[in-house]
Amino acid sequence: MTASIQRESMDYDVVIVGAGPAGLSAAIRLKQLDPARSVVVLEKGSEVGAHILSGAVLDPSGLDALLPDWRGMDAPVKVPVTTDNFYLLGEAGKVRIPNWPMPPLMSNHGNYIVSMANVCRWMAGVAEGLGVEIFPGMSCSELVFDGDRVAGVVAGEFGRDPETRAPGPSYEPGMELRGKYVFLSEGVRGSLAKQVIEKYDLSAGKDPQKFGLGMKEIWEIDPAKHRPGTVTHTMGWPLGKNAGGGSFIYHLENNQVYVGFVVHLNYRNPHLYPYMEFQRFKHHPMVAELLKGGKRVAYGARAISEGGWQSIPKMVAPGVALLGCTAGLVNVPRIKGNHNAMLSGKAAAEAAHAAITDGRSGDELTAYEVAVRGGAIGRDLKKVRNVKPLWSRYGLWASLLGGGADMWANTLGFTVFGTLKHGKSDAAATGKAKDFPVLDYPKPDGVLSFDRLTNVAYSFTNHDEAQPAHLVLKDPSVPISVNLPIYAEPAQRYCPAGVYEVIGEGQDARFQINFQNCVHCKTCDIKDPSQNIVWTTPMGGGGPNYPNM
Repeated sequence: MTASIQRESMDYDVVIVGAGPAGLSAAIRLKQLDPARSVVVLEKGSEVGAHILSGAVLDPSGLDALLPDWRGMDAPVKVPVTTDNFYLLGEAGKVRIPNWPMPPLMSNHGNYIVSMANVCRWMAGVAEGLGVEIFPGMSCSELVFDGDRVAGVVAGEFGRDPETRAPGPSYEPGMELRGKYVFLSEGVRGSLAKQVIEKYDLSAGKDPQKFGLGMKEIWEIDPAKHRPGTVTHTMGWPLGKNAGGGSFIYHLENNQVYVGFVVHLNYRNPHLYPYMEFQRFKHHPMVAELLKGGKRVAYGARAISEGGWQSIPKMVAPGVALLGCTAGLVNVPRIKGNHNAMLSGKAAAEAAHAAITDGRSGDELTAYEVAVRGGAIGRDLKKVRNVKPLWSRYGLWASLLGGGADMWANTLGFTVFGTLKHGKSDAAATGKAKDFPVLDYPKPDGVLSFDRLTNVAYSFTNHDEAQPAHLVLKDPSVPISVNLPIYAEPAQRYCPAGVYEVIGEGQDARFQINFQNCVHCKTCDIKDPSQNIVWTTPMGGGGPNYPNM
């Protein structure tokens, strides 16, 4: 059916999918190298930044490399880190972990508390000032191939029938945007990148990618409690032995704090409810006292790539390159990936520029892969490569002690453990419901903690309901016939937006998908134990509309 659709096409030197820090860095660098280079950036959000969610404490090394004079360019990077705290929480108390035993790479001094959504909006302005074409609200629904190479993408398709998915009466076929090279900077678990990785077997010989679910709220708090530049991370309660993860609390401008919680998605107990773990966390005395008298003003969620060095796939195939979080370039113990995303975009741009200057197109940009693995990004990720597998295998204390020792050793030029393996995928790590206790969670009080649907309203999510659900089941019978009896259908709980429900009981049970609620976190595509849910792009502009996440 797709092959018979006639579309107009436009040709560019480089087509970039995703206006995040990686894609925008690539666009800016391409124009720095050659102002005549034709570059287009396609963004599925309603505006640049609408789908950007990150902690974020920004390591400025990426910006320094890309735009050395950014400090004089009115960048929204204004709040330097002044205080760096680490706590191990119990249910009613806390223990401060001193900073001095930690490897230097764990220090946040010299970094900045930022809204990456606003940083990306600013970067988009810089890119457009250089002549880059940026089109928001343009979901890229499929890849365009020329023989064995990726030659472009289809963007701006509208009007498929909600039931049959065939072109409806108001169908708009979209356009083919073709490039000498295509950069995929879709963020974690990109839908097009997933196809590329599978088609070209780019993960062959690599460990499975690992993921976390990051949830975040913005709070306006009592000015008397506000400490701009303060960074706090916690581990321990409420997760305990049920799952790996932890929290972050960052004080930015205007009496606001970012309150976030990360749950590693390799947890075994399918009864675990990550969103409610986050809500329960805010009732810890330390957090509750900070938030008392304040108000939550925004909410969102996003998957985080956590596999690190061992899980980075081959990043190039004919005509295409994977950038930033699409390739999994997050430094997990530092909880930072934006600097590596920017550096990867810069490296990809330089490789493409050299190739096009040499008269090449559509081949593998091997120079990009070499630059990432052998440069600053590779050095950053290799030093911390054993922290996540130690945590997954042996728990929090092994990660703190063994991972800390290995990071120190790597800082000094050697390693304690070599390179540990990750083992199972997060989906395969899910255990059977009968083997684990059901977990009870306190009811949200509406003051510090909130139910999912109330919070989703604060993500300003919107999808046109007259479109096919972008969450596709390979086999519609699996949720009720397999996942419900074996795993208690964990989609009801792992989704942080209440997209999935089991309605009714016994013979009357049915699986309902409320795709309108989807905040594009991709957790379902990752954690479903049957790998039956496929996340695809909705029509352009749908999804969250994050103000300053």
